[in-house]
Amino acid sequence: MDISSLCAKQREFNANGQPYRIEFRIAALRNLQRSIHDHENEINAALKNDLGKSVFESYMTETGMVLAELTYMLKHIRSYAKIKRRSAPLTQFPAKNFIIPEPYGMVLIMSPWNYPFMLTMTPLIDAIAAGNSAVLKPSAYSPATSAIIHEIIAECFPPDYIAVVEGGREENTELLNEHFDYIFFTGSQSVGKLVLRKAAKFITPVTLELGGKSPCIVDASADIKLAARRIVFGKYLNLGQTCVAPDYLLVDNKIKEELLHCLKSEIIRQFGEHPLDNPDYGHIVNQKHFERLCKLYHNEKIYWGGATDQNLRIEPTIISDVALKSPLMKQEIFGPLLPVIGYDSLDDVFEIINLHPTPLALYLFTTNDKTKKLIFSSIRFGGGCVNDTIMHLTSPKLGFGGIGLSGMGAYHGKAGFDTFTHYKSVVDKGKAFDLPIRYQPYKEQNCRLLHRFLK
Repeated sequence: MDISSLCAKQREFNANGQPYRIEFRIAALRNLQRSIHDHENEINAALKNDLGKSVFESYMTETGMVLAELTYMLKHIRSYAKIKRRSAPLTQFPAKNFIIPEPYGMVLIMSPWNYPFMLTMTPLIDAIAAGNSAVLKPSAYSPATSAIIHEIIAECFPPDYIAVVEGGREENTELLNEHFDYIFFTGSQSVGKLVLRKAAKFITPVTLELGGKSPCIVDASADIKLAARRIVFGKYLNLGQTCVAPDYLLVDNKIKEELLHCLKSEIIRQFGEHPLDNPDYGHIVNQKHFERLCKLYHNEKIYWGGATDQNLRIEPTIISDVALKSPLMKQEIFGPLLPVIGYDSLDDVFEIINLHPTPLALYLFTTNDKTKKLIFSSIRFGGGCVNDTIMHLTSPKLGFGGIGLSGMGAYHGKAGFDTFTHYKSVVDKGKAFDLPIRYQPYKEQNCRLLHRFLK
């Protein structure tokens, strides 16, 4: 595919103003919605091929979330796209003030392999709703899902409007050398830094959805059985290949042994005595990541799990008494390995979390309101939950995004529409009255009058 020619055609398509029209956007979203419903079986098969996901998990974490975003955006798009009136200050009298939502233009959406359908389609929905054209670059590590995305998009839209570019590093490089009006990237911090450097050439605004070591804190007041159940769900969903999965567990030493026991019981309850025999338990995306994960826990004290098989699968694994210098604590794990560290006071918690860059997510299990306030006022993080994991990113009414090294910008629902929209401010000035004091020559009495207006 000639990427330069593709981008030139999209710019030409944007110039005719079609994507700007609200009825065109609504028709595009409905067309996409219909096609996703029609191809649900193929989407499930692709996710099974790439990541071993079950039909239930595929719908819960990918297709269903995409359809929910579509439904939400179709319900709210007209109100989001309206011109907003703002009151004018006395210094502008007579005047009308407006904020006009307008699309950036041609956007590039680069998505990862861990939730390859959802993390491609959700930002695309937001970009279409805001009136943009888009080039999608799904991950080469999830080729089956990339292929069905390509099929759906080709069925719904001309490439002059929405296009898919498949491939690997060469195609990524070519795309990043093009001048886009906005870039939306989801992936690793290292590649995110490269995207930011490339965007700087054209001063292109960027959203970066990255990751990091997201802590999960369990204090002595928590409901331990419920905490265990929800931690096991959030940690081992998609075999831990989730950017907002609890990366490591900080637990009050007074309840540590009880929590470990409950975590083990919950793993058995949710996945069975032998998780590798569970047909709904997926697999690590490829051999490279499988070997990386195996090396991480090779010399660690395994409390439960640790077994592997030839299908790139690792059991849900609990690792107790992890040292802060352990390789497990030096990088984002992105796999089914849960390091557990005991603490004696919240000062220990703050010290450990501050050893790492700002996390994308934070989870706190407690019934103590003072602890909630202290944690939220003392630790920066992208988003999170109290007494749950993962669930904050499932609501289109909550913007999702990182801060610091975990990313910049947000999306989902209104936040997604805002991300792909420039809000243009306009003053429509009347001719009936013209305040003379703003013009030269400046006079002392006018200066006093100006102070009265603007103080």
